[in-house]
Amino acid sequence: MVSACAQDNDSNSSQKDQASQESKTTEETDQGIEKKVIASNLQEPWEIEQVDSSLYISERTGSIVKVEADEVNRKPVQFDASLSQQAEAGLLGLAFPENFSQTNTAIAYYSYEQNGAYYQRVVTVEETEEQWREKSILLDKIPGGEFHQGGRMEIGPDNKLYITTGDATNPESAQDMESLAGKILRMNLDGTVPNDNPQQDSYVFSYGHRNPQGLAWGKGSQLYATEHGSSATDEINQIEAGNNYGWPEIQGDETKEGMKTPIIHSGEDTWAPSGMTYLQGKFYFASLRGEALRQFDPLKETETAIISDVGRVRDVMADQNGLYIITNNTDGRGNPAENDDQLMYIPIPKNQLHQ
Repeated sequence: MVSACAQDNDSNSSQKDQASQESKTTEETDQGIEKKVIASNLQEPWEIEQVDSSLYISERTGSIVKVEADEVNRKPVQFDASLSQQAEAGLLGLAFPENFSQTNTAIAYYSYEQNGAYYQRVVTVEETEEQWREKSILLDKIPGGEFHQGGRMEIGPDNKLYITTGDATNPESAQDMESLAGKILRMNLDGTVPNDNPQQDSYVFSYGHRNPQGLAWGKGSQLYATEHGSSATDEINQIEAGNNYGWPEIQGDETKEGMKTPIIHSGEDTWAPSGMTYLQGKFYFASLRGEALRQFDPLKETETAIISDVGRVRDVMADQNGLYIITNNTDGRGNPAENDDQLMYIPIPKNQLHQ
């Protein structure tokens, strides 16, 4: 295996200067919603996770940033394979098992290059004083490509790990049950296949996906996913075990026997939806090309932009009183402002939480 460390290999003290803490001043968005900048100068951030009072953010360039109290600390990840430089690739998803505080071991999804081919793998990563390091491989050889790497990971209410994979720019693979591309996968936290998966000895939970990048559970532990459409017709799907969501055979309002249509889609507009979260009856999802944080009401089956003046938004995570978001203007597709990218907090008024 080729050893590959994250691009940022400075010591912890100098790393603190590169992902800076902002004074938590409150500003209003164009929609009159409060926002607080928590951290800035993030490098292509991808996923937010919370462990107790600490926030962890993965960066596609190969580092994990920890935000705690008044400190922002970036640590590189020591990978066992060369981190891919393909579009939409890099260090993507993060997940933290309940025993993280005892083991210092989390789960990561990253893209790598091997002998001219591109793949993704799901690994355990251990935090040390100076860095993170790849510890073990849970799942390997997820197809990678020029685009559509997937990469969202979430631990569900059933304590299983759910993983989104893109079609790796090979649409037909989404319908191929022998391929891990274009799927939502489900695994035990030790990397084994759950006994109650739709097919025996298969990680595939659902298929026919183009490039899903958001997962969240709503009322009744019902799973929903965001998915990038083909130039438009971005989707929100209600995910059921074993279902086929149609790509590349159908999209938007198109129908075909045995294939599921989305709950809602963007039509001729483009959301480019990414991370998603659930808070008091509503889903909130990040919008990249649509440059917004959007709200989806599953009862009314409607969506609306609630913040649209921060540029591209990559991920969103809820706590009891509001939402954390990360902007994604430094990935080569946005127009970064000074101090981009940023971690922000948006308090949601109580009267809006229970509407």
